[in-house]
Amino acid sequence: MATIEKRRSADGDPHYRVKVRLKDHPPQTATFTSRSDANKWAAKVETELREHRHFPVAVAQRHTVNELIERYCKHHLAHKKVADQQARQLHWWQQRMGHLSLADITPALIIQQREALTESSAGARPRSPATVNRYLAALSHVFTVAVKEYEWLDRNPLLLVSRGKESKGRVRFLSDPERSRLLAACQASSNPDLYLAVLLSLATGARRMEILGLCWPQVDLVRKTVTLLETKNGERRALPLGEQPLDLLRDRAKIRRIDSDLVFPGRYPNQPAQFRHAWATALETAQIQDFHWHDLRHSAASYLAMSGATLQEIAAILGHKTLAMVKRYAHLSEPHTASVVNRMNAKIFGE
Repeated sequence: MATIEKRRSADGDPHYRVKVRLKDHPPQTATFTSRSDANKWAAKVETELREHRHFPVAVAQRHTVNELIERYCKHHLAHKKVADQQARQLHWWQQRMGHLSLADITPALIIQQREALTESSAGARPRSPATVNRYLAALSHVFTVAVKEYEWLDRNPLLLVSRGKESKGRVRFLSDPERSRLLAACQASSNPDLYLAVLLSLATGARRMEILGLCWPQVDLVRKTVTLLETKNGERRALPLGEQPLDLLRDRAKIRRIDSDLVFPGRYPNQPAQFRHAWATALETAQIQDFHWHDLRHSAASYLAMSGATLQEIAAILGHKTLAMVKRYAHLSEPHTASVVNRMNAKIFGE
């Protein structure tokens, strides 16, 4: 049978401690924020114990969320491309519930924390549904590993937590006058590398860290290509260079720093420049608002679409494995598509 005891935490919030006792089975306990969840869990555990398919709660009680995340970070996170970003996300979860045992983590508790994620802290903007979903996804993978590899849990509680509906994603690209003003501001910048970095971003559509982390061995001035090694999807891709960025790279190679392989080294030889102040100043000088470095990538993709590139070609250049992420540019290629159809009709019907 099950017993439910109502308790209060240090901050006064109620919670419910459930203990299930059944003959020939060790006691099973868990904590919930609502009595209804406690009753559901008790009924489920009693049924599973009688049918001999219950995962021992004692295993989950022996390990905390902190312990799980630390083990995950040590053995799994270091090998991922987005390690720094996910480490920050997991640290947030550690601060909120790292002290709890894995047996205490329920969908109701995760939903509570999901709501806290959406609230804005002092002086900060509220997190978007997409950002909240990334936090949930980061923790969900940790719990999946706990189930499949560590055998600390029988199921992942995040599988029962719904995700927020994400927007289709903005497509902010530079108009011709904006592009001219921005490039002029970058050329006039006190940072001599800003113009080349921005030009490469526009000319290749590469991600910000793919450009800033670019090393000279990746640049082939003879074949007129740059090869991106550490891409987000883990695959190499070679990008052709136009004459203007190629000429600038040739000039830059003549005065490259001998203590670093980076094309854009920062203060320390092994760390790339970030251009935060120089970039912000250039945007202000060019009088461009609501524009981020990543929008240079959107601009490149938009220019490709307006120049008649197919979605498959845009995906290949940007390094997307599927067309899902490039469909947002489809409307920009409609005039080209109409032109193709008109030429086909003229050939068939002699129009």
